Amino acid sequence: MTAETVAYTSIRPKKRLSLLSHQEIRGLMATSEQFYQLFRQCALAVLNSGNMTDDGAALLRRYPDFDIRLVPQSRGFKLELRNAPATAFVDGVMIQGIQDHVFAALRDIVYCQHELHDLLTNACDCSEDVTDTVFRILRNADIVRSNEMPNLVVCWGGHSISREEYEFTKEVGYHLGLRGLNIATGCGIGAMKGPMKGAAVGHAKQQLLTGRYIGITEPGIIAAEPPNALVNELVILPDIEKRLEAFVRLAHCVVVFPGGAGTAEEILYLLSIMMQEQNREQVLPLIFASSQKHQSYFESLDRFLRACLGDGVADYYRIVNESPARVAELARQGVQKVQRYRLKTQEAYGYNWQMHIPYALQKPFLPTHDNMAALKLFADVPVDQLCVDLRAAFSGIVAGNVKSYGIEQVTEFGPYRLHADKKIGQLLNELLQDFVRQGRMSLSRDYKPCFTVVGQ
Repeated sequence: MTAETVAYTSIRPKKRLSLLSHQEIRGLMATSEQFYQLFRQCALAVLNSGNMTDDGAALLRRYPDFDIRLVPQSRGFKLELRNAPATAFVDGVMIQGIQDHVFAALRDIVYCQHELHDLLTNACDCSEDVTDTVFRILRNADIVRSNEMPNLVVCWGGHSISREEYEFTKEVGYHLGLRGLNIATGCGIGAMKGPMKGAAVGHAKQQLLTGRYIGITEPGIIAAEPPNALVNELVILPDIEKRLEAFVRLAHCVVVFPGGAGTAEEILYLLSIMMQEQNREQVLPLIFASSQKHQSYFESLDRFLRACLGDGVADYYRIVNESPARVAELARQGVQKVQRYRLKTQEAYGYNWQMHIPYALQKPFLPTHDNMAALKLFADVPVDQLCVDLRAAFSGIVAGNVKSYGIEQVTEFGPYRLHADKKIGQLLNELLQDFVRQGRMSLSRDYKPCFTVVGQ
C-alpha cells in the first residue's frame, strides 16, 4: 500500500554544496544509475524520519513512485522531488532539519563516489587505507574537529525497546548533557534517539548552544533506522565496517543500552578491537547501562561473552544497573581518563589514530549464504578470531532481519546456515532465543529467525 505523498517540491542547499562549480554539477548529472539509486534510497529514508518502521524493503515498496533529481542552474543547483513522504512537510514546506539531512546524504555520497571513488574501488586493501578513508569522510562532513576537548559519548542500543527503557536512555542523555558531553548514535529511534533528546534538555539548562547530536549511518541500514529529529550532524559512511570504525575512532566513551542482534554486533566489534595485544594500553571506557528492571539483556549477553571468549572478556566492560545520573558520572570520569591518556601519548583528541583495528574487521563482510556458512564458530578457534567471526555472524543476522539485501537473500534462498560446534551453537541459540523472548529482534510482531545453526 502506498502512503500519502507530496506530488512535487524543490529544495536548494544552504551550506557547502551551494558552492559547487558548473563542471562539478555536470559531473553529478553524468553519474551512473547506481549513484542515482543509492541517493534515492538514502534520501527516501531521510524523508521517512519519524515513522515507525525497521523494514527497509517495505519502505521502498511503500513509495514506489518517489523520485529525486538534480537540476543544474546558473546560481548552483536544486533538487526536485516527486511523491515524497508527506510527513516530511509542514504546510507544504519541507522541515528544515530533514532538508539538511537530504543534502548531507548527497554530500557524503558525492564525496565517496567522486573524490574517493578510486580509493574505495581499487585500494582500501590495507588497514591504513581504510582508516584514512574513514577520516577523510568524517573531515569532509565536519565531524572531526581539532579544536575541541574530548567530550563525545557514543551511545549504542536497540531501536525496538520498551517505553520504560527509552525513558531511561533519555534520562542518561539528560545527565550527560548537564555535564557538557555531546552524543553520537546510529541516528535512529529508541536507544539512539533517547540520549540525544535528553542531552538537548541538559544542554539547554546549561545554556550550551553548540550541542552536537551526531548521527552515523550507512546505506544498508539507513532505511531501517532513518535519522531522528534530534540529529544535527548526519554522516553516511559507505558500509557497516567503516561506520563502526568511525564510532570507535571518534568516541571518548561508549555507553551501550539494551538492544538486539545489532547491538550485540557492535559490542563484539569493539571487544574484538580492545582484545588485540596492540591495544593493551588503550583507554576507551565501555559501559553497559540499564535499569535493574531491564538488566536481562546484559545478563544474557554477559553469560554468552564469558562462555565463548572466557571470563577475561569482562575486564573490557562495566555493567551498571544504577541511576541514570550514576551512568553519566561514570561516563564523564571515563572521558577525563581518555583526555589524560591522549595528552600523555600525544594522540589527537578528535580522532584516535593509534587504535589498532585488524583488517578482518575493516574489510566489508557481505552476508551471502556462502560467507555466513564459511564462518568458523568453534571453541578451539583462537579467541580473537572467534570474536571477529561472531561479529560477522551477528552482522548477517541483522542483515537478514532489517536490510533489503539480507531480506531478499533469505526470502530467495532460505535462512542462513551457521556452522558451529555444539557449545557455540547452543550458546548462540540460547542468546538469540533470549532476545526473541525479550522482544528485541524486530518491531514486527511476526518475527521469523533468518538463520539456523547446524553442527559440524
